[in-house]
Amino acid sequence: MSRQIIKTDKAPQAIGTYSQAVKCGKTVYLSGQIPLVPETMELIEGDMATQIRRVLDNLNAVAEAAGGRLTDIAKLNVFLTDLTHFPTVNTVMAEYFAEPYPARAAIGVAALPKGAQVEMDAVMEL
Repeated sequence: MSRQIIKTDKAPQAIGTYSQAVKCGKTVYLSGQIPLVPETMELIEGDMATQIRRVLDNLNAVAEAAGGRLTDIAKLNVFLTDLTHFPTVNTVMAEYFAEPYPARAAIGVAALPKGAQVEMDAVMEL
């Protein structure tokens, strides 16, 4: 099976030794996105809903670079430094996804890169 590295300037550049996404056949593995503004590589300012939207916009940019879109995501992982923000995740996700929703996990973590409060990664099927 061939492997294709996905890269776009419309999402934050990798801040470590990883690719924005890797496409294997029709499956795309999207690396975790935090609420970085692609042009500045700084965390977006604003409330949690604003941060979650930025994460989903970043994931969408990478999905589009791979030939897909958010609605092609089969599995979404959400990492939160404070699980009390889980209802906000649901509210904002409803702006980006319609039924049938992707499978999802929400995981409470002690810390995220650059002091972010939310990170999401995904598996997409084209």
